[in-house]
Amino acid sequence: MDRNFNETFVEIECSCRTKDGESVCGDCFMSLRTESDHRHLAVLSDGLGSGIKANLLATMTSTMALKFMKSDMEILQSAEIIMDTLPVCEYRKISYATFTIVDLHLGGQTRIIEMGNPAFIHLRDGKDLKWENRELVSARWPDRRMTLTELKVLPGDRLIICSDGVTQAGLGHAPNKFGWRREGCLRFVQEQLAAEPELSARELSARVVAQACGQCPEHKYMDDTSCLVIYLRRPRKLRLLTGPPFNPASDAEYASLVRDFEGKTIVCGGTTANLVARELKRPIKMDIKLVRKAGGLPPPSSIEGIDLVTEGILTLTEVVRHLEQGNYQQAPLAARQMIELLLASDVIELVVGTKVNDAHQDPNLPVDLEIRRNIVRRLSQVLEENYRKEVKTRYY
Repeated sequence: MDRNFNETFVEIECSCRTKDGESVCGDCFMSLRTESDHRHLAVLSDGLGSGIKANLLATMTSTMALKFMKSDMEILQSAEIIMDTLPVCEYRKISYATFTIVDLHLGGQTRIIEMGNPAFIHLRDGKDLKWENRELVSARWPDRRMTLTELKVLPGDRLIICSDGVTQAGLGHAPNKFGWRREGCLRFVQEQLAAEPELSARELSARVVAQACGQCPEHKYMDDTSCLVIYLRRPRKLRLLTGPPFNPASDAEYASLVRDFEGKTIVCGGTTANLVARELKRPIKMDIKLVRKAGGLPPPSSIEGIDLVTEGILTLTEVVRHLEQGNYQQAPLAARQMIELLLASDVIELVVGTKVNDAHQDPNLPVDLEIRRNIVRRLSQVLEENYRKEVKTRYY
């Protein structure tokens, strides 16, 4: 892969699974991106035990760690404040949460601070890189030892960080009496990347967690299990067109936005689809077999060279609703396909035609049917805030 940092996207994704029998996960992941200095912060914390108390410990730790790192507070001072603040467990009489903090600077020095979590994995061209680290010990908390590793990351690199639910998976049971361990996780990741070198961070983190579960008896999660993956690569781009342009004279230019785009494309809306099909001289095709599977929305159709063609406002509303809820597996077919394309992309451009469709101004329609611009605004917000996507919106 090209080692140039121009157009390098930092994909940060974490898959978390809750221990069987618990209602909430005792691991917590948080991240932050600052555009001004190309800096990316990520924290994975594992609270003592499981359940509500573990979740509280991990959430407090992640929140404080992210805030302190952003403000460049000294590491030991930050750790001492975190330890002083954590509530004490009623039964074990200790307050404890492990954590791994990544402070990544594109083109500069990257720092990884670890306390109690399994050692991170840094892969480059499939090889496990080793870096020197130094130990940090607080005078007030001498039993809480941290390690600081300073390293350089390049485009194509991956960082894999796990909670001990991954490395201890299968502990005490054949064939992993000592757990899956870091070595087992490393081998699995290397095998996955050898088969699919461009595998996304989102997919890889999910596979690691699922494979860890497979090491456990009856394939149950015996502990809160999380895997954070950071992948530096060329951005995956997507352009979505919805609504016809204000000026009909712009129709040909508008249609060329999907024809000439290097990335995935979505056309959303019947009028928009007819416009694009007419200007590109490509027919719209419908698979009648999809009607039964559509699930309450008009089924997707197809235009040659375009990745997805759907109905407009109804579909966008369903997409936004399911993204806000964080669960899209039961979404209607067209909405689910659009969500999958959006989540598989890094840089998303929403192109909104500004010609008003009078039907969407009818006060008798459900409240959910907001006008197009409001729906797009909600879509942009949820993609940026909940899914760490880079979203640009322009009106035509």
